[in-house]
Amino acid sequence: MDSQQSFLSLSNITVRYLDKTLFPSLSWQINKGTNWAIVGPSGSGKTALLNTILGKFNIINGSIHYDFYDNYRATHTITDPWFNYRNLIAFVGHHHTFKNLSNTTTDFYYQQRFNSMDADNSPTVREYLEIDTIPDSMKALRLENLLEKRLIKLSNGETRRVMIARSLLQHPQLLMLDNPFIGLDIQARKEFTEMINGIIASGTTVILSTTPTEIPENITHVLSLDQGTVTGSYTRAEFIKLPVQDFKSATLPGIDAEKIAALVADVSIPTFDTIVRMEDINVKYGENIILKGINWVVKPNDKWALLGPNGAGKSTLLSLINGDNPQAYANKLWLFDRKRGSGESIWDIKKKIGFVSPELHQYFTTRDHCIKVICSGYSDIIGTPKPVNQEQENKARKWMEVLGIEQYSDAPFKQVSESVQRLTLLARALVKNPPLLIFDEPCQGLDFQQKLHFKQVIEQLCEHLSIALIFVTHYEEELPACVDKFIRLNKGEMI
Repeated sequence: MDSQQSFLSLSNITVRYLDKTLFPSLSWQINKGTNWAIVGPSGSGKTALLNTILGKFNIINGSIHYDFYDNYRATHTITDPWFNYRNLIAFVGHHHTFKNLSNTTTDFYYQQRFNSMDADNSPTVREYLEIDTIPDSMKALRLENLLEKRLIKLSNGETRRVMIARSLLQHPQLLMLDNPFIGLDIQARKEFTEMINGIIASGTTVILSTTPTEIPENITHVLSLDQGTVTGSYTRAEFIKLPVQDFKSATLPGIDAEKIAALVADVSIPTFDTIVRMEDINVKYGENIILKGINWVVKPNDKWALLGPNGAGKSTLLSLINGDNPQAYANKLWLFDRKRGSGESIWDIKKKIGFVSPELHQYFTTRDHCIKVICSGYSDIIGTPKPVNQEQENKARKWMEVLGIEQYSDAPFKQVSESVQRLTLLARALVKNPPLLIFDEPCQGLDFQQKLHFKQVIEQLCEHLSIALIFVTHYEEELPACVDKFIRLNKGEMI
């Protein structure tokens, strides 16, 4: 195989999207037989570069040459007049685009997985992939036991495997993966690394965006970006010898403790004897046991880490607390000193909880601007929020200042970088000064410095407020220093 034969080349491209220049002048040569990782700080352009190759953005100068497409046309008979290079590219992001069975234009809604009847409106994996048996070439994805499972019930790792399977069924020349390791536990990350290595070994060219520490062995080259500019191009062997600190992280403002103190100075948080009390909690769907015999008490001002592998039951446990799971009524569960089912509404519960989850991202529309997303925290509505008064909006903008994202207040939420989206969701959780914060993998999509910034904000907040915290992560180094209590689940049981 001639490794110098061009597979894909980008020549001095200037790329714009809406009114923003994403890449001022970028060149990149990918030769046949090479596979690439794209690294860089959050907001550096990794995802945008993948989308540029997909043809989603406007190239106003320079050009992209899809040499693999030209070679394919030269060696295959093509009768479809609409066939183009996009037919030979598969893209897998870390947000799914699943639809319901009853109406293919209807997206899932956030609480759907916890409602048995509505969950049945979700396709099974078999229906989604439109296959009866798993091809031998996809055995490494371990889909056999998932075929009859509803898409809405899949864990993060299972969802990613199904999305990759759907892409491989297209028989692509090029597979592009956007942050494939996000949201996966240690074992799942190892399995995904082996799976990507296997895909490359089978002859499919792979380009993935990832962190500098999560680059599969069969990746041959690394491209580093910062602010839409190439800062380095390396072989994998060259890259792994470089000191990590040589790679610039996005700069964020320092923590303004006085601003945080001012925002919470006049807040009166109700006092409770117990924030959460669970006694012998059991949750099952059909024959599948999700939680078994859980006993847990969260007191005011407790700082908990909730740990466990993908599929351990963490999200279901949180759904009981957050008012999203109807099985709460069949269990012995007390929230804020009231037993579930004693007359309180879901909204009574939600107004006492600030919730951050990367899943929330996909339930906001393309029309929602960042300030509107934050203001939806006052009413706990995902989507079009209730109107807010000027005082509430001002407070939302002040939280954006504390988090260093005030310049994005009127930017569409879906168009800002992943890191700004996370900080926007954090501001959404903080605006109502709740007695309980639940953070479900809140640092997904943040680079090292942004994670450190996030931790500092939480630690400052906990210094100024008597507030309980439940923090979920697969990376224990992400835990704020104030966390001093731990609960770990495995297969639905407490360890």
